[in-house]
Amino acid sequence: MSIPGRGWRLDIVIRCNSVHYRFCYLLTVQVSIRRIRARVRQRRPRVIDYMIRSDLSIKFFELIKMGKEKTHVNVVVIGHVDSGKSTTTGHLIYKCGGIDKRTIEKFEKEAAELGKGSFKYAWVLDKLKAERERGITIDIALWKFETPKYMVTVIDAPGHRDFIKNMITGTSQADCAILIIAGGTGEFEAGISKDGQTREHALLAFTLGVRQLIVAVNKMDTTKWSEDRFNEIVKETSTFIKKVGYNPKAVAFVPISGWHGDNMLEESANMPWYKGWTKETKAGVVKGKTLLDAIDAIEPPVRPSDKPLRLPLQDVYKIGGIGTVPVGRVETGIIKAGMVVTFAPSNVTTEVKSVEMHHEQLEQGNPGDNVGFNVKNVSVKDIRRGNVASDSKNDPAKEAASFNAQVIVLNHPGQIGAGYAPVLDCHTAHIACKFAELIEKIDRRTGKSIEASPKFVKSGDAAIVKLIPSKPMCVESYNEYPPLGRFAVRDMRQTVAVGIIKSVEKTDKTGGKVTKSAEKAAKKK
Repeated sequence: MSIPGRGWRLDIVIRCNSVHYRFCYLLTVQVSIRRIRARVRQRRPRVIDYMIRSDLSIKFFELIKMGKEKTHVNVVVIGHVDSGKSTTTGHLIYKCGGIDKRTIEKFEKEAAELGKGSFKYAWVLDKLKAERERGITIDIALWKFETPKYMVTVIDAPGHRDFIKNMITGTSQADCAILIIAGGTGEFEAGISKDGQTREHALLAFTLGVRQLIVAVNKMDTTKWSEDRFNEIVKETSTFIKKVGYNPKAVAFVPISGWHGDNMLEESANMPWYKGWTKETKAGVVKGKTLLDAIDAIEPPVRPSDKPLRLPLQDVYKIGGIGTVPVGRVETGIIKAGMVVTFAPSNVTTEVKSVEMHHEQLEQGNPGDNVGFNVKNVSVKDIRRGNVASDSKNDPAKEAASFNAQVIVLNHPGQIGAGYAPVLDCHTAHIACKFAELIEKIDRRTGKSIEASPKFVKSGDAAIVKLIPSKPMCVESYNEYPPLGRFAVRDMRQTVAVGIIKSVEKTDKTGGKVTKSAEKAAKKK
């Protein structure tokens, strides 16, 4: 079929079947030939997504796409260094993801030229990561992959230097953690040793509210596909994740080879002894064979859209002809045009003029959406990263004068006492906070009090402490707004402790800046 030159338009008839809406349409749509040509080259069926050039209502296409949209789940990949996190994640993104074929081929060629052909999947991930770190914009779809049931986002690229910091302050709260364990002789033992990261990552995931876990026993090829080795690892791992707080009966254990692909997407012929995994869920017992099956068996998250709005700002841009555009992830509630929002701790109130995601205007931003929103009469000097946007009429966010938190000390060379003032990373805010008082030392698993008003705490201890921010800061209790109630304590360029906020003493500032547009919006209502 010959395709006409640039600038042509073609009328084509598209039949759109939507099972979700139980009706179908016959539509004549004008389509840009240039874009068809680009899509034909990639041989993708979703020609419709990018090429519409018509008077047809955009809303209609949004309706069709909504019917086909899969539930989004966020996973975090954890485990000891060299357990195969990059290779396993790279394999999933490679096979199920949004990376176009030409990019893959380019990376494969480069890997082969450098003699790294055997690291093909990890190489793909490392190249993407390197390009992202160099500031080259890469579509976030590259960090997504699709399963039969879900659209999965990998929150944190495995192997990242600041893994712990990103896990706590990351833009998403994980719905499930995938713990990658190396099955090789000595590797598993190193990972779960006192100095290994396996225990620390699992403890962190549980402490920070990630209640679903999948365990993938990787590098089974190096064990000669040994059933005994797999069973030994399952037994040991079950014991330590139970101590952390997980129920091993609710965890899928999958023997895999992230490189060869065994039990990743398809059942392995190398492990005939493996009859599959079973796990207990609220709905009953679920069974499966592969890692992909286990991801599909994640219980769908309940997104807190009914809660009041909380949107921590990641950046604030000044865009010519538009104005000030704060950007961030909706953690709870919804944001939409016409809403009057208050930024804390800046205490600025204004009206939202429009909300966008991926350069498309949204009717409303929901929990999990990374949005940009236009606000009038507000300068980029008035608000900054770390501020929190909230609905001025529904439990607006306020500055915290102090807060009580449960802290677990992970890695501090000395002792922590009253007066200690490290940096706290909480949502998108990074502010020094003083340990004003050590209220009590507690058992980190049961939460029961061990000692009242201790003089100090050290690595391995858990305590309830009172913290006072050195600069204006907005935080919330973990029970009310989980993403704004968990934090990392950073000192000496490493994470020394993690914590969750139990209660907040808020300042009640009056007389903050209220813009004219906010006043007008209030009068209309």
